[in-house]
Amino acid sequence: MIIGITGKANTGKSTFFKATTLAEVEIANYPFTTIAKNEGVGFVKIPCVDKDFNVKCQPKFGFCMDNNRFIPVKLIDVAGLVPGAHEGKGMGNQFLNDLNQADALIHVIDVSGGTNEKGEPVAKGSYDPAEDIKFLEVELNHWYHDILKKGWDRLARQIQQEHSQVQKVLAKQLSGMGVDEDLMEQALKATELKDKAVIQWKDEDLFKLAGFLRKKTKPMIIAANKIDVPGAKENYERLKKEFSKEIIVACSSESELALKEAHKHGMIKYVPGEKSFEVIDESKLNEKQKKGLDFLKTNVLAKFGGTGVQGVLNKAVFDLLNHIAVYPVANSKLTDKDGNVLPDCFLVPKGTNALEFAYKVHTDIGDNFVKAINLKTKQPVAKDAPLNNNDVIEIMTSK
Repeated sequence: MIIGITGKANTGKSTFFKATTLAEVEIANYPFTTIAKNEGVGFVKIPCVDKDFNVKCQPKFGFCMDNNRFIPVKLIDVAGLVPGAHEGKGMGNQFLNDLNQADALIHVIDVSGGTNEKGEPVAKGSYDPAEDIKFLEVELNHWYHDILKKGWDRLARQIQQEHSQVQKVLAKQLSGMGVDEDLMEQALKATELKDKAVIQWKDEDLFKLAGFLRKKTKPMIIAANKIDVPGAKENYERLKKEFSKEIIVACSSESELALKEAHKHGMIKYVPGEKSFEVIDESKLNEKQKKGLDFLKTNVLAKFGGTGVQGVLNKAVFDLLNHIAVYPVANSKLTDKDGNVLPDCFLVPKGTNALEFAYKVHTDIGDNFVKAINLKTKQPVAKDAPLNNNDVIEIMTSK
């Protein structure tokens, strides 16, 4: 799974990326600080099942902290976009293409209204962040539209003359964006183009089709960043009403980064996503550090119930992409063949059945699948039965 972090320049996008990955990226207060895309690993957080079974897990990937399992997810941070990016303005086209492989997008906006349309700092509250939500939707739809338009006249004639299936030809055109024939069939029906001869399609038809496909293949969650800045909360509440169909999560990436750095340096114990932290040794903190941590505790964690950064990533995976977490084990002792306890936890689409999950773990396990047992209920699981979030599945094979 790959999640792209996108948005206008100077909204805290790279700070959000660093806060989720603790990667060494350049953070500065001017447009286009990020030139090449940054790649890193973030982690979604779920309650670990080790507590249910009274064992200590041994994650092969990710980590476990206070019975919270953190599962790795690949993140890509691309350069800031500006209106007209699809026309090559700013650093547009190159970085739109960097998002090709992303399964979903996190759109980071400056909800305080302190960054204008060009990504330049302005007085807080002087810019309406609603414009950012609108502009990025348009840019991404234009991006898909431009891909569809490439060689469109030739494609339309080919379909007409060879009586080719429209969905097959167009799916191939957009295969690099994750579009297959089934999705194209859905798109043609939804846009009422299924029974309209392609030779009669107008440019607005292509744009409508592009918009439908973009939403399906690049679903987006909005990270309302800088929520701790005065006036930001009011903007956030307004945006939630204005864009009621979108998932909008308030966050402060600067606060999350500060807490993770303090934890990394042994000043505090902080579990990402929690609304509090524990000072390890107050005598090791100077007055500036004490004041900073007190500010975060009172003005961010207590006020907003956390920094919101972990919530953005969790909602992107579990709500936007509709995935669940499932633990595969080789036996009733909750281990793999090497004796590691609960070593793996996979993120899979909701509705994944036991046999599909076996193939997800390893092709050989799928090929030699015999049966599966839900170790929480001690009951067998039919191979075509959908699994549930936080299931622990023992997979038995013929080899």
